[in-house]
Amino acid sequence: MNYKRIIAAAMSMIMMTAVTSCGNDKEIVSDWESPLGTEETTEPKESKKTETKPVGTETATEKTADKTTEKAEKTTADKKKTTTTAKVTAKKTDNNSSEEGNSEENNEENNSEENSGNTEETPQATEAEKKPTTPTVTTVVTEPEKTFDAEITFNETVSVKGINAEASGSVVKITAGGDYIVKGSTSNGQIYISTATEEKVEITLDNVNISCGGGPAIFVNEAKRCVLKLAEGSVNYLRDSGRDKINDGVIFSNDTLRIKGEGYLEINAGNAHGIASDDNVIIESGEYVINSIKSGIIANDDIEINGGELTIFGGTNGMKSKGTMNINGGTAWICGGSKEEKSSIYAAAGLYYTGGYVYAAGNMVTPPTETPNPYIVVNWTSGLPAESTVGFVLGGTEFAKLTPKTNFRCVMMLAPDILIGDGFTPFVNGEGNGDFTVAEGQNLYVIE
Repeated sequence: MNYKRIIAAAMSMIMMTAVTSCGNDKEIVSDWESPLGTEETTEPKESKKTETKPVGTETATEKTADKTTEKAEKTTADKKKTTTTAKVTAKKTDNNSSEEGNSEENNEENNSEENSGNTEETPQATEAEKKPTTPTVTTVVTEPEKTFDAEITFNETVSVKGINAEASGSVVKITAGGDYIVKGSTSNGQIYISTATEEKVEITLDNVNISCGGGPAIFVNEAKRCVLKLAEGSVNYLRDSGRDKINDGVIFSNDTLRIKGEGYLEINAGNAHGIASDDNVIIESGEYVINSIKSGIIANDDIEINGGELTIFGGTNGMKSKGTMNINGGTAWICGGSKEEKSSIYAAAGLYYTGGYVYAAGNMVTPPTETPNPYIVVNWTSGLPAESTVGFVLGGTEFAKLTPKTNFRCVMMLAPDILIGDGFTPFVNGEGNGDFTVAEGQNLYVIE
């Protein structure tokens, strides 16, 4: 019985030893599959084996990685250079090219962000660099300083600095075309213009005060065209005396005379006329006061008023043209006519009005041959004495007053404001002389 127990125990120990040995030497592989069809996954085992290689040797994978890194670094450097070039170009090109530059910059910024792990950060362009603007260029235009061929100064003696002008006593003679400026004052002097060839002469009056006892203060004997210019802001006086029946104006010209400027000119004619020309007289601009024994302005061919302000007190006629008269602008107060047949305005070949303001008083007047709108003429049959003040009232508004120095009986008003249906009232010394309604064409009002 004891032998049986010993044998059984020995057999158990042998079997346990066999099972233990099998678990250590062999891996058991099971052919069993899950009835649900699920796939069994296992985590990969970490290799504990460390591979060593000789110093200086590289695998193919490592070489490829290094080349990729080197290429990325080179690409980054090229991008930096391109970005800098794009910024400079954007500053120097116009708006169209700057848009292209901005597109390149945006692409480079995107690429830089993608490669931010391998490259340095590319500086971002500022808003001004992204949207370059064309610089504003301000051009300052300055008029060149006026230069003159000669400067003439009247004083105790006459001074002439320049060319084509010479002084003889108190008379200055201009002998060639050009630009001249005159200053100063004299009690008995003259500017005499006579060019060998018919050339253009321009004379600027800059605060002059010239009197001439033996003829015109300014005498244009010969010139293709003569221009008198009143210097801006200047105040000028011209006068004559004596009995020169041929050269009979304070300003006298044998040729066309044009007067302009932004100054003031007062003319006092002690001989005959204020301004006289054998050809044409043209007033462009300026302010004028003319007192004359005879006509304030007289011309053989044409008188043309384009601008300026005129106040004329004529001893015979205010303005007289032996040819035509054209009034296109400006404002004129014209008085004349001490004799029965004399007029404030006289134009033998017709008066043509297109614009401006004209207030005229005299014994007679030449009405317009052509006018774009109605005009007014008032006639006092019994006449009015000198120094009476007559007023022009249109639509309740007083437009002007005139106080002639001689007797008169006829007034005329030309203005773009006169329209058909307007009410008109003439005043004499503040008293109304009737109420009238403007009709088409000439409006002649007769007051007994």
